[in-house]
Amino acid sequence: MAKKKSAFDMGQYVPSKEEQEAYKWCVRNKIFISPIAIREARWTIEISNKGSSNKDPNDYTKTNIWKKVYEYYKYYYNKYANKI
Repeated sequence: MAKKKSAFDMGQYVPSKEEQEAYKWCVRNKIFISPIAIREARWTIEISNKGSSNKDPNDYTKTNIWKKVYEYYKYYYNKYANKI
């Protein structure tokens, strides 16, 4: 019987109310920001903005991946929320 591969530990992060609002706004407006595993304990971020995708050239650890994801959500919220 094959041994089941364990999931990567991505750490924990509790977003602020402002970050939660930015997340909800982005999802409603088809802006998706996702961590992508590079290897165990290292991630990058993929941003899909209305069908166009880009990857962050940096990589992150579990201690900072979620903080960076929410930084991107806030960036797009602040950039586009009043213009859409």
